[in-house]
Amino acid sequence: MHKEVLNQKQIKLCEEYQGNFSDLKALFINCTLKKSPDLSHTEGLIRISQAIMEKVGVSVEVLRAVDYDIACGVYPDMTEHGWDKDDWPQLYPKVMEANILVLGSAIWLGEKTSVCQKIIERLYGESGNLNKEGQYSYYGRAGGCLITGNEDGAKHCAMGILYSLQHLGFVIPPQADAGWLGEIGPGPSYMDPDSGGPENDFTNRNTTFMTWNLLHLARMLKDHGGIPAHGNQRTKWDAGCRFNHPNPEYR
Repeated sequence: MHKEVLNQKQIKLCEEYQGNFSDLKALFINCTLKKSPDLSHTEGLIRISQAIMEKVGVSVEVLRAVDYDIACGVYPDMTEHGWDKDDWPQLYPKVMEANILVLGSAIWLGEKTSVCQKIIERLYGESGNLNKEGQYSYYGRAGGCLITGNEDGAKHCAMGILYSLQHLGFVIPPQADAGWLGEIGPGPSYMDPDSGGPENDFTNRNTTFMTWNLLHLARMLKDHGGIPAHGNQRTKWDAGCRFNHPNPEYR
């Protein structure tokens, strides 16, 4: 797949890199409205980032959210709140196993898809969990997004997605988004013949920058054990601690 989707400049960057990413995992959640195996233009853009990561040794998984029965809501398991089925509990561990999470979305009426918003809400439903340091559990993971569409709104969608991810605890590197916009209206979409999407230098550059920035940040986070646990521990806040002062409960 690498030679099929990457240009020579992208391949050269991968081959010249001397570091090691083989212990990293990345999860791409494609929030298209189309079920597999229908063509997803968002997945076409995801493949570029995926190919770069795989070429440098990252273990990558790409899934389409609409291929699963993910209930609406903000609780970990919505079958406990009136829903007959909810696949989110089987997908959430994939998020937690990944060092990098990338959400991909199409644009409809200037907004990210309803599926993307649902995924963000389900991520939010787990955001109160804590890690072993007493921090919120998404700490130490890098996040980014990829956007495709035939109308304006790529930056607007990225703003909402990246804000949501950082609010939940993900770390956002510089230039953590990329996108492709075709002719406004009923023109060709990213993967359509003669769209120019896969060859677009601006999109390829930004997707490459986003991917490498995610890789570098994930490497730093893993090597340093995540975000330092001082001043951000929910467990100590709940205990009434003032940092660097004795806990009044134990005086």
